[in-house]
Amino acid sequence: KDFAGSGLVHMVGGIGALVGAIIVGPRFGRWDPSKEADFEGHSVPFCVLGTFFLWFGWYGFNPGSTLSMHTKDVANLAGIVAVNTTLSPCVAGLLVFFLRAVVLPPRLLDVGGFCNGILAGLVSITAPCGFVKPWEAVIIGGIGALVYQGASMLMKRLKIDDVVDAFAVHGACGLWGLLAVGFFGDPDEGIGGNGVFYGGNQLGTQIVAAIVIILWVGGLSVIIMLPL
Repeated sequence: KDFAGSGLVHMVGGIGALVGAIIVGPRFGRWDPSKEADFEGHSVPFCVLGTFFLWFGWYGFNPGSTLSMHTKDVANLAGIVAVNTTLSPCVAGLLVFFLRAVVLPPRLLDVGGFCNGILAGLVSITAPCGFVKPWEAVIIGGIGALVYQGASMLMKRLKIDDVVDAFAVHGACGLWGLLAVGFFGDPDEGIGGNGVFYGGNQLGTQIVAAIVIILWVGGLSVIIMLPL
């Protein structure tokens, strides 16, 4: 199950981005400590503006994935999806902002990280948004923030030059969103949930789907990009 595309959209792009970043290699001087300032984003206002453009579009992307609104039940589902699409990025963005300001060195007010945290929350909730209740969306967004932050730090540790954290946002959080469907969602709510926390058996299917996406997209990306 993937309501609006954590796996089929975001994880696909994230895996492709990871393969591309590895094959292309880092920009000249990227890992030279003396040139670190040369690789900072040039416009924080544009970064924030772009984030809000994307967030606004997500309200078409996720609620629109109901594909219709001809009955009361479907309209109610679209409303739940919109609420989940609001709560998850709010929690994720604030958590990443807090971590970078208080916990993780150099402990700065990182607005760019805040924006990527918002996107991480959006990607994380995209698959389960139609199957979970709002309180579950809060948890999914919080875990998505940790997944994003961990993946972003791992890319730097491995010296993979992912310019805009595409893999951390879309690949890692896309994977988490796909798996979250297997953990959350109460079948008794009648909105399609079948999570293991409620005795469901969806998790195995979600894991297989994630493996297939990784192998298919990763393999094809290598075939296409390596000869270039």
